[in-house]
Amino acid sequence: MRFMMLVKHAENSGPPPKELMDAIAKLGEEAVKAGTMLGNGGLAPTAKSTRVRVSNGKLSVTDGPFTETKEVVGGYAMLQAKDKAEAIEWTKRFLQLHGEEWTVSAEVREIVGG
Repeated sequence: MRFMMLVKHAENSGPPPKELMDAIAKLGEEAVKAGTMLGNGGLAPTAKSTRVRVSNGKLSVTDGPFTETKEVVGGYAMLQAKDKAEAIEWTKRFLQLHGEEWTVSAEVREIVGG
């Protein structure tokens, strides 16, 4: 089974410190060796993003930042796991790397189809 872990945090939380990035890299290496990590990455701030939307058949394109956004998807990981419980365990391990100064959540969703 494949799962997408969507990592969410406050828009203004800033870049993670080197120590956290090193810990994330180490966990990522472990997950790759275990055959669990299929891909991952961080996402640029919304100030560098563009939102494309269709509403009532009309397309609109809006450049960021998006002031109404308080929490953003700041990163992702695609996981291969035997079941959802295993994907959640890897997600917990990732979140536990963050210190008390961070408020981070992750949504774990099964990838269906293709």
